[in-house]
Amino acid sequence: MQVSSNLMLITSKPGETASFPCDLTQGATYIHLYKHEEGMAPRRLFYYDSYNSKPVFESGINGAKYHVYKGTGRSYTFAILNLQQSDSGIYYCAIWDKHVGAKLIVTDRDLAADTSPKPTIFLPSIAEINHDNAGTYLCLLEKFFPDVITVSWRVKNDKRALPSQQGNTMKTNDTYMKFSWLTVTENSMDKQHVCVVKHKKNIGGIDQEIIFPSIKEVVPTTEPPTTEPPTTEPPTTEPPTTEPPTTEPPTTEPPTTEPPNDCLTDESGKFLYRFAFMSCFSTLPLQLVNTSAYYTYLLLLLMSTGYFAVITSCVFRRTGVCCDGKIS
Repeated sequence: MQVSSNLMLITSKPGETASFPCDLTQGATYIHLYKHEEGMAPRRLFYYDSYNSKPVFESGINGAKYHVYKGTGRSYTFAILNLQQSDSGIYYCAIWDKHVGAKLIVTDRDLAADTSPKPTIFLPSIAEINHDNAGTYLCLLEKFFPDVITVSWRVKNDKRALPSQQGNTMKTNDTYMKFSWLTVTENSMDKQHVCVVKHKKNIGGIDQEIIFPSIKEVVPTTEPPTTEPPTTEPPTTEPPTTEPPTTEPPTTEPPTTEPPNDCLTDESGKFLYRFAFMSCFSTLPLQLVNTSAYYTYLLLLLMSTGYFAVITSCVFRRTGVCCDGKIS
């Protein structure tokens, strides 16, 4: 026996009715309904006798809460009435070893509010590209409800899914967050990639397609300088020419104080640390001289202030000792 195997997601408010289909691929006499709550074993609520068209409930189950409707062919619909918070869980319609499930969430929150995933994109770092010849895209999805979400990756204008990594779905206050990342090899750095997000609350029910620009467009890479071998020309047999010496004095260009290119910043204001980053310290001796002069001047100023205070105290004190030893 077989049934369809896609897990549905149903979100309803207390007091409402929730229903989900159970479609069989061939006839069956008994159809079972199980409820699975997190941290507990699945529990059978009842089974439906399709031959006699009636449900048979387990002990302690309120029969007025559940209804089964026969559709066309081998299609059935299970309904749960007067929903309460305790009805939340995953429900399975099962026959023999096959089943179909529906996740039911009962909540008091405003279901009309925008709780679709809010994306934030992160591009690879320069250090990663230079070291690994690869880059990692990261897609962070936040503030979505409910928690059921599917994330996949592909190259733009290509329908084939790419292998990617997924983080766990985590609860933050009353919403959820999830992140997924894709490692792009050197051969694909010139291509745009798309993060595809499937979620029940997407606007218009359409999958979100978050476009990541190609790495070569937005991330400047630094290649180490190449050293070409020196070229050796064969000696010439022409006699050397002797030119008269010139009397012009050698020209000396004034030194420039511009920092080396390796110390420049990129558009985001962060320093680009390249392979030659030690050249940033070429002005270190001048900085040491300036710092030493500053602290020497500060020390002399403090000593002068102390001497001034001592002399002032001696001149203006009320009593003093005269030269003949008498107190004046």
